[in-house]
Amino acid sequence: MSSQITAVIIDDEISNIKGLQKKVEKLFPSINIIGAYQKPELAISAIKELKPQLIFLDIQMPRINGFELLEALELIDFQVIFVTAYSEYALQAFKQNAIDYILKPIDNTELTLAVEKAIGAIESQDKLKLNSKLLKLISSTKTDNNKLIVPTVKGLSFIPQDEVLHIEGYEGYTKIHLEDDSTLMSSYNLGKFEKVVSSNFFKCHKSHIVNINKVRHFENEGYLVLENKQRVPISRANRKAFLEIFS
Repeated sequence: MSSQITAVIIDDEISNIKGLQKKVEKLFPSINIIGAYQKPELAISAIKELKPQLIFLDIQMPRINGFELLEALELIDFQVIFVTAYSEYALQAFKQNAIDYILKPIDNTELTLAVEKAIGAIESQDKLKLNSKLLKLISSTKTDNNKLIVPTVKGLSFIPQDEVLHIEGYEGYTKIHLEDDSTLMSSYNLGKFEKVVSSNFFKCHKSHIVNINKVRHFENEGYLVLENKQRVPISRANRKAFLEIFS
């Protein structure tokens, strides 16, 4: 490379930003990270002002997701590496179109391959063709949100949200309870799933999110009974808000 490449990291979780920044600085000292943002709104303004050559972008963020952030920009004249777990279709499409992604937790080998590909595109000035493909992919994948993406020890599971009864925080992990009485365990914490579930889900307790459509009874002593007869606690602070949904 003839000169440093400027980069920006966008992720709503500060621990993810710090971890990725540390890896990039160690593996690619020629990349100059000129900004890191938890709030997509601030990132949009910064990108327009700083004009980075490379962006590491989380897709699943509150208020404005990664796709919507890119759509808000007048010009995409930089390379994008998605750092996420999104949908199977999107991941396949990104690879086919030379638009890269890396999954969390970040593997050094995958990060290296993705960054080297981005550097090659930057140096070859082949950005416009790639980014026209990116914009097409955004429009085709941003509505593909009916499935819950669950990272597990074996890989990724893609679960239709209407098959989920209940999501439970458990010792820093998350249990996904399904209508067939099976469960999935994910290393993501409950807060991560809270950001991506549809409006049909309600956080009834600090450790529990229920699918409203699967609730069959409200018990005055502080429980919701699901269609599989599982009893889920609902905190006193959340009872009024839950009952107002049905009023």
